[in-house]
Amino acid sequence: MQVPLQVAFRNMPHSHRIVEQIEAHVAHLESFYDRITSCRVVVDIPHRHHDSGNLYQVRIDITVPGHEIVVNRESSQQTQFKDLDTALGHAFDAATRQVEDLAKQRRTKAKHHESQPHARVARLFDDDEYGFIETFDGREIYFHAHSLINGDFQKLELGTEVTFVEELGDKGPQASTVRIVGRHSHA
Repeated sequence: MQVPLQVAFRNMPHSHRIVEQIEAHVAHLESFYDRITSCRVVVDIPHRHHDSGNLYQVRIDITVPGHEIVVNRESSQQTQFKDLDTALGHAFDAATRQVEDLAKQRRTKAKHHESQPHARVARLFDDDEYGFIETFDGREIYFHAHSLINGDFQKLELGTEVTFVEELGDKGPQASTVRIVGRHSHA
C-alpha cells in the first residue's frame, strides 16, 4: 500500500490485538489484489446497549486506482455482531469478495483491450510451407503453415496483413496463431 493502514476506534478503547487482527485481514486482501493504495478501518460501538450488550459496527474504506470500495457492517440486533471478532470477519469477507470481483473485472477488461501485434507477410517458401512476416518495427519472424489459423497457406500473398502471437522457438522468435486480417498496408 502507498498509504499506511489506518485503524480508528470509536466509543471504545484502542486494542492492539484488534489492530493485529485487522493487519492480518488487510495482508490477506493484498494477496488478492496488490494495487490497493490505502485502507482505513473504523471499529465503532455506535449505541451502548446495557441490557443486550454492545453491538459492533465495522467500516472499511479501500482505495485502488480509479475505484473505492466501502464495506459498512452496521450493528443490529443480530447476535453475530455482539462479538467483535465475528463482526470483523464478516466485514473483511465482504471486502475480500469486492476486491476479488474488482480484480477479475480488471483482468477481463485488460485481456479484451490487449491487441495482438500486426505484421505483413514478407517472404513465402511454398514448397516447404513456411515463411516470414515483417513486423511494423522491421523485425522478421518465422512462421509455419500450421500456424496459419484462418487461411490457406498456398493462397497467401506477399504484403498480406496478419496478427500473430510471438514465441521463442529453437532458432529464435517464431509466430504462432497467425491470422489474416486484411490486405491493406500501414504506412
